[in-house]
Amino acid sequence: NVWCAAGKGTFGTEELVRRVQATGLSEVVSHRKLVVPQLGATGVAAHEVRRLCGFKVVYGPVGASDIKAFLEAGMMATDRMRQVTFTIGERIAVTGVELASVLKWIVPIVVVVMLFAEGESVFDRVSVVMTTASPILAGVFAGVVLVPVLLPWIPGRAFSLKGATLGAVVVETTLALISGVQSAAVGVTQFLLGTTAASFLAMQFTGSTTFTSPSGVEWEMRRALPFQISAVFLAIAVGFAHWLGG
Repeated sequence: NVWCAAGKGTFGTEELVRRVQATGLSEVVSHRKLVVPQLGATGVAAHEVRRLCGFKVVYGPVGASDIKAFLEAGMMATDRMRQVTFTIGERIAVTGVELASVLKWIVPIVVVVMLFAEGESVFDRVSVVMTTASPILAGVFAGVVLVPVLLPWIPGRAFSLKGATLGAVVVETTLALISGVQSAAVGVTQFLLGTTAASFLAMQFTGSTTFTSPSGVEWEMRRALPFQISAVFLAIAVGFAHWLGG
């Protein structure tokens, strides 16, 4: 999205100028105005754009759905067009991209694990894989879907903490549903991996929000990643120790 791209610099002054020059825009249109999304303002310096390519930057409305009305009004935005919202519907809408991205690597992994799983039939293998993977998948679901949906009501300011908190609840609930099927060591491994997945994936949602900043995201990642990496290594160690113990 524009907010994230502007923050990272991929939608910024240099890129905008480069595109204008590469397309020969000045030879195609007679005017010298560029309508830029309002949320792209953090990455676009209007005075620099005008100096470098001769086009005046006009900041348009927040939502693309208002562009037509904005142009028809002579590039005048109403107060509503300038208002930034982040409703539950808008939060759900942006989870689809992240979910699709996560599924690209989850599905192949589950299939490969199922091929090597113990079981006399396909159904037996599916059962083994689902019992093993369900707590981790629950953590993934919590981080990708539940955190965005429940964002305002989850304790804490840091997204990684929100993900870990909700992930722990969801993963523990899933483990309770399959209790007695596996050992405590396996359960600890699943809990650590599932909660860490929720924490990490929730942290990825920072770029889709309307109130985070690049410096704030960097600050959080520097502090959260060491804990997340440590949790993964601890999970691997517990799982490996359990495997060695038979």
